[in-house]
Order: sequence, then C-alpha cells, then structure tokens
Amino acid sequence: MNKYITAYYLDEEKLLKGLKQVKTKGVRVADVLSPFPVHGIDKVLGLRRSRLTRVAFAGGAIGAIVGFGFQTWVFTSAYPINFGGKPFFAAPSFIPVTFETTVLFAAFSMVIAFFVVSKLGPGNKPVIHDERVTDDRFLVIVDIPENSSKEEINEIEKALHDAGAEGINYKA
Repeated sequence: MNKYITAYYLDEEKLLKGLKQVKTKGVRVADVLSPFPVHGIDKVLGLRRSRLTRVAFAGGAIGAIVGFGFQTWVFTSAYPINFGGKPFFAAPSFIPVTFETTVLFAAFSMVIAFFVVSKLGPGNKPVIHDERVTDDRFLVIVDIPENSSKEEINEIEKALHDAGAEGINYKA
C-alpha cells in the first residue's frame, strides 16, 4: 500500500451511511479500522464469510486423531500394562484426552491462522494510520492506484467528504 487516503468518522451510523454513499460512487474501500465491531459493516464492504471455522475444524480433527492415536499406541504397543483388568484398547477411557487435544489443536490452529492472515508477529512492522483509531475514531482506508491523476484523487476526496467524513488525509 504505497498511496492511500484515510478518512475518519466519529459515529458508527455515519460510517455505515458514508460507506454506502462512497461505494455507490465507485470508490473502492480497502479497509475500515474501528475501536469496536460494527454490525453490518461486512455486508457493506462485501466481505466473504471467514474461513477460520474451517481452520478450526481441521485443527480439531488433527488434534482428535493425534490424541486418540497416541493413546492407542501407548496402551496397546509401547507400554501395554494390565491394570484393573481393563483391556489394552479401552476406547471409552480415551475420550477425555481426545476431547482435550481436539480443543487444544483447534484453538492453536485458529490463533496461528489469525496471526498469519493479519500479518502479526515477529518482524512485521505495523502501519499506524492514525494514533486515535483504536480510541474513538472509525477510519476508512482507500487505496490509490499508482497511475492515478490529481483529478482522480480529488474526486475520491470529494466523495469521502460528501459522505460525511470528519477528516481526510492523503498519504503518499
């Protein structure tokens, strides 16, 4: 993201109304940053449903297989100990550990996927668009194509201003 325009709003209702107006004028909004979740913003921006549930399911399935498989290997092959007359392969006694490894792997897979998708982690440099964005402002970020003329940039700024933006900044 080399060149972009940021516009901030102070109210979530004005933000949603402004986004709808800007989208009707053909301005492509890259991202919206807000201090709290705004209901309905994903539909206005045209975002797809998150694939995090699939990652959680895959991580949980792997965790269940690993947990159940490890217990099966330990109690039937590696250390077959007969205690209390219990059979070596006692699947009902494997259920608590299998459940816990399922939850553990699902949680870790979601956290890792979130960090990868959000580009958070060691070595990544955060881009701070506005210091007060997590405090009391809703920030709309509009990417500017490389070959845009000054008139096109002014049209985008005018569209944002007409949509009720409190402040507009151009960053090159």
